[in-house]
Amino acid sequence: MRNPIVAVVAFDGISPFHLSVPCLVFGADRTKLGLPSFDFRVCAAEQGPIHTDAGLSISVPHDLSALDQADIVIIPSWKELDAPLAAPLKHALERAHKRGALIVGLCLGTFAIAAAGLLAGRKATTHWAYTDQLQTLHPDIAVDADVLYVDEGDIVTSAGVAAGLDCCLHIVRARYGAEAALRLPPRRAVAAPAGWTGSVHRATARADAKRRPVHKGT
Repeated sequence: MRNPIVAVVAFDGISPFHLSVPCLVFGADRTKLGLPSFDFRVCAAEQGPIHTDAGLSISVPHDLSALDQADIVIIPSWKELDAPLAAPLKHALERAHKRGALIVGLCLGTFAIAAAGLLAGRKATTHWAYTDQLQTLHPDIAVDADVLYVDEGDIVTSAGVAAGLDCCLHIVRARYGAEAALRLPPRRAVAAPAGWTGSVHRATARADAKRRPVHKGT
């Protein structure tokens, strides 16, 4: 049996932090700890090295064709939130979703998935500071500003910053069991409670944040 393929979409101007989140959970070989092994692929639409917003350049080994084989496709952030999605990425996401790959939008990556038309009529979340913009741009999405992530089964979206780690750990837990998620080193730093299986409430400094019952999308 082949290892699950995880394809992460990078782009020119990406934050190294946002790119590091899926790398931390899916990119390292931890099979000696009894953890699942992933065929981890970073890809981009651009040719040649991409430049991060921190002044670093990254050599990306795969193009968007990596999405055609992936079991999990992750968009770790996004740029130009109100611009139409470039046709090659839009079509690659559509194909991946149609054949059953799990599509994941971390933080502002939700905007890319929304622009591909995959979130119409669904629940989703993103960084709390951009939830109003997401709702304005895509009024057909039920945007939830008060959760860490929303699991709709075939599409998962997360809030910003540390919520992306929670989301990735949730995916490991849901697909490979709670024991696997508990053994991951990021679990020591941040993780949602093991018993939560759907949308998880956002840990925010806002004192008036409301705590509502957990909801799992259908």
